[in-house]
Amino acid sequence: MSRPFVIALTGRSGCGKSTAARFLRAQGYPVLDADAAAREVTQPGAPELSQLAQAFGADILDEAGRLRRQLLAQRAFASREGTQMLTRITHPGIVRRLLDGVQRAREAGARLCFVDGAAIVGQAFEPYCDRIVVVRAPRQESIRRIAVRDGITPQQAAQRLDAQTSEDVLQRAAHYIITNDADEEALRRKVRGMLDALLTEGDA
Repeated sequence: MSRPFVIALTGRSGCGKSTAARFLRAQGYPVLDADAAAREVTQPGAPELSQLAQAFGADILDEAGRLRRQLLAQRAFASREGTQMLTRITHPGIVRRLLDGVQRAREAGARLCFVDGAAIVGQAFEPYCDRIVVVRAPRQESIRRIAVRDGITPQQAAQRLDAQTSEDVLQRAAHYIITNDADEEALRRKVRGMLDALLTEGDA
């Protein structure tokens, strides 16, 4: 049995990507959570966690062996070398977990397998993706959604958005772009259209 067509589902915060992912799951398609895989590699017992402690200091773990995420971030992102070290330690485990998910989808006979994640373009898993689907929304609408969802000011929401991969970079990498600028039913129609095109490609 050949492996399923692997599709990255990505986009910036507030774009509606999670809504699209829920719809895909409801249609019976496997949707792997790249952000959950990233959290798993820093859970107590994960081999990556001890490697992080060796690289960035034992005190990044609390008394119960849990990661002090803020302290790790302060140290890892303080230099390019630190950021590269963080990537070298965590990304192989993230990729391995996602590929395990693709294998489970294959064994279940899935034709398409989606990987839902904000950080896929330009990251370690991108080469494993057959297609990249970018969900986008008008900037002001994204800011509004983030502010409402997270209970923050529009200014804070804009800062979060500006810290993420730019829309230009995402769109250059995209094979499909879904613009979420209306209601949820309109988004579902666009996702259905994307599904039809992907299924046709997968059969080619």
